[in-house]
Amino acid sequence: MLERLLTALMLTAAAAPALANDSIAELGTGGLVLSRSDVVAMEKEDLFISRDKVTVDYVFRNSSDEDVSTIVAFPMPDIEGNPYEMPSIPRTGEDNFLGFEVSVDGQPVKPELEHRAIAVGIDISDELKANNVPFYPFGEATTKALEALPQPVADDWLNRGIIIIDEYDDGSGMKKVRTPFWQLRSTYWWRMVFPAGKSVKVAHSYQPSVGGTVGLTFLDNGKFQGQTYDDYKRRYCLDASFERAVLKEAGKTADGSPTFYENRIAYILRTGGNWASGNIGDFTLTIDKGDPDSLLTFCGKNVEKIGPTTFRMKATDFYPDSDLDILILTRPGNASEGGN
Repeated sequence: MLERLLTALMLTAAAAPALANDSIAELGTGGLVLSRSDVVAMEKEDLFISRDKVTVDYVFRNSSDEDVSTIVAFPMPDIEGNPYEMPSIPRTGEDNFLGFEVSVDGQPVKPELEHRAIAVGIDISDELKANNVPFYPFGEATTKALEALPQPVADDWLNRGIIIIDEYDDGSGMKKVRTPFWQLRSTYWWRMVFPAGKSVKVAHSYQPSVGGTVGLTFLDNGKFQGQTYDDYKRRYCLDASFERAVLKEAGKTADGSPTFYENRIAYILRTGGNWASGNIGDFTLTIDKGDPDSLLTFCGKNVEKIGPTTFRMKATDFYPDSDLDILILTRPGNASEGGN
């Protein structure tokens, strides 16, 4: 298991996304999956994570004496069509909503994209297509397509839990709007050959889904307490040094509230355990908090600071038995200034 380690540092120019609501959820995203991995080992993984970009550089090796032809996939995070819980989506309305890119041995690859829409555990993709309804559950195009549905179809979808009626007052009176309640599942995939006894370099990148909350959810009346605190202590390995740094900032304000808001990134490390032997020969994790005045905390082992905003963890014969959650506290007053 990963040992607890917290890195808490003060920073100055924060660059974090503006939040439309008090809280917005992050979407957990991971790495690549092979359809056949019994003889293909991951010799090396170099993982870089920041609020703006995730890059992963792999070296795979086919240990057999025969070429291996297989499908390599990148599962995109599922998107729930729920009007009450809008997730953080970097490129709203686009099929490639994370801006995913991939290359093999330095050559760009154009992967296939498979979209499926699921409602109550049932694949409804064909029904959406037949009624010209986009799979993407948010956006004006989907709203207009649902408005145009014949009433019998809309009634059927409502009864089956495919859509719901969202009621709200926009200032001009109550509105009743047909709203998606399905789940979008997206996967990029491509075919590739791992030559016998040779190494292959695969690299991919995307823009992460960064969750956020105005203020701090784990601080109540100037004290670290409550269910959220207990959860954060487990997920992000909060320790005494981090808590002291937060309280120090709280002491600078008239009401004792810290001048921070939360940025959260979830990375699914356990997808890295689906290779031959299950271990990663040489694993390097680099996290960039973006701005020197932010506070950063995550769980890791033998983490070292390698730059003003960057931290690195290295491991040999690494088995990813848990996922990675990263918490970055930034100052909302500096959100418009940008920074690296």
